[in-house]
Amino acid sequence: MTPYEVYDKALSLGKRIPKLEPFILKDAYWSYWYAKDVIKGRFISGEAVISKNARYSYWYALYVIKGRLPDFMHNALLLSNNEFAKEYVEFIR
Repeated sequence: MTPYEVYDKALSLGKRIPKLEPFILKDAYWSYWYAKDVIKGRFISGEAVISKNARYSYWYALYVIKGRLPDFMHNALLLSNNEFAKEYVEFIR
């Protein structure tokens, strides 16, 4: 299955599908959307994947956690030194 197919199936069921989550974990984009739309909260195992993308890390802080990222994600985002890192710093102030 593709990450999108897992996301779409879980969204249509309105709940997590733990046995299919390894497919989601291959993609930062779908891990973010899975956390936001399906879990509606932190996706602990997905955070490692999300942390590799500054945009989705910032969105994860803004729309899922609604606050400061866990330390390892926070540090990775700040070290990325891109526009989303700057927006994140403004957001958490």
